[in-house]
Amino acid sequence: MKKNALHNLTKRLTFLFFIAVSLSVFAQETQETKPKSEFWSKVQFGGGFGLGFGSGFTNIAVSPTAIYNINSYVSLGTGLQYSFLKQSDFYTSHMYGGSVIALFNPIEEIQLSTELEQLRVNVDLEGSNSNSANFWNTGLFVGAGYRMDNVTLGVRYNVLFNNDKNVYADALMPFVRV
Repeated sequence: MKKNALHNLTKRLTFLFFIAVSLSVFAQETQETKPKSEFWSKVQFGGGFGLGFGSGFTNIAVSPTAIYNINSYVSLGTGLQYSFLKQSDFYTSHMYGGSVIALFNPIEEIQLSTELEQLRVNVDLEGSNSNSANFWNTGLFVGAGYRMDNVTLGVRYNVLFNNDKNVYADALMPFVRV
């Protein structure tokens, strides 16, 4: 029964993904015919989408972002994040929250960033309520990257990293921003 439910969930998520991509492509085609306001011409949309499936393992992640370019040096943005992780007969995890980010480009090739992220973490261990965890995870990241056109490769450091309760394995994390 569980295998059937997971299979149905996979079908539904795949269907929703293709509908969302189709609508996004259609929206971009119709937007080009309408003149954009000055505000919206400075907004960039992005984010991430991840799917991972294996033997008894499921990982689904969605993280849309929007960034407003104040000028060629400074940008401010916000993002949402949701992640579902399940290992059969072991645990289920939901993480959701948001972030605010500030980007500074002192020269065209260099991007400095600060990001405040707040995530709600719910972990349910199968067969044991005593080991389940529900907590808020706060991250304050400072980062630097090298820019090539619309792609930035870099590293960021979580100054609030706590080994005891953290969703990340390390305080130092590489990133790719498109």
